[in-house]
Amino acid sequence: MGGKRYHHIGRIPVSDTKEPVPVTVLTGYLGAGKTTLLNRILTENHGKKFAVVINEFGELGVDNDLVVDAGEEVFEMNNGCICCTVRGDLIRILGGLMKRRDRFDGIIVETTGLADPAPVAQTFFVDDDVKRATKLDAIVTVVDAKHLPARLSDSSEAQEQIAFADIIVLNKMDLVSAEEATEVERRIRTINPYAEIRRATKSDVPIDAVVGRDAFNLERILEREPEFLFGDDDHEHDSEVNSVSFEVSNPIDPERFNAWITQVLASKGQDLLRTKGILYYENESRRFAFQAVHMIADGDFIGEVKDGDPRKSKIVFIGRDLNRPWLRRGFEACQIGEDESKIQAEIARWSPPPA
Repeated sequence: MGGKRYHHIGRIPVSDTKEPVPVTVLTGYLGAGKTTLLNRILTENHGKKFAVVINEFGELGVDNDLVVDAGEEVFEMNNGCICCTVRGDLIRILGGLMKRRDRFDGIIVETTGLADPAPVAQTFFVDDDVKRATKLDAIVTVVDAKHLPARLSDSSEAQEQIAFADIIVLNKMDLVSAEEATEVERRIRTINPYAEIRRATKSDVPIDAVVGRDAFNLERILEREPEFLFGDDDHEHDSEVNSVSFEVSNPIDPERFNAWITQVLASKGQDLLRTKGILYYENESRRFAFQAVHMIADGDFIGEVKDGDPRKSKIVFIGRDLNRPWLRRGFEACQIGEDESKIQAEIARWSPPPA
């Protein structure tokens, strides 16, 4: 089996004195160039060592000797395609890696070209041991600039890979004109308005542009580009996957929000690829960061509210068949000061949502 090693570990060992290991999830449709990017990460002289988890070794196309010579450890998941059953494999592999975490600086998880990255991302939400031992650094999606328009018309996976991305490597720029590149970026923005886009030829982006970015951290995203979490309310989308974003000025009632978002995820979770929000609660000096992948939600307080902060709560939904008025009314009803009857009226609409 060459460099393929399998580990079947139960509980993930982790010391409270060690920082979580950063994990980069690398995805992209077949032929987009993610193999080229992974090879560059493994072979360039950047002074870091990575453990690599590959969903399908044969599809990846990385020569085993190249990986071994690079000093990396490569693990193959024993499921041919990313799906919910792969989560157990990933948890076991991460458990084995944590036993020798001093031998690498980070982990790269590479998905198949036809994969929805949701099950991988969900692993870092739903498993407490994984959550303690690792930190999802970024979901990096490699996109074929030449063929993306065709993929968006015939592949829901290509749309989902873009929707989940924190960083998009817009590859094969040498094959498109300036006008085509502008149009491709416009199409990407209709699906995911907040991801950082890096243009590339043969995946020639700086390694530090895709690894070690802490791009999955909401606080860092908002500090760099606050507009990531809100957009033009009149924005038109021409694809199945789109985004809606809302902002409110009054403090959020946490009980109302929890009840509302629970119902939203329960009734629409299959259609919601990503949900992110920054919330301000009354008499609370910290901001609350909320995020979800499909129906799996997570949240925690982040940094202190800074002087001059307008304390406007924001939330963004990325998914399919999103009903903007329904979601907006529900979020607005979570504010303190709103009539209790208004929130009850919205509760009555939550299941099922209006067509």
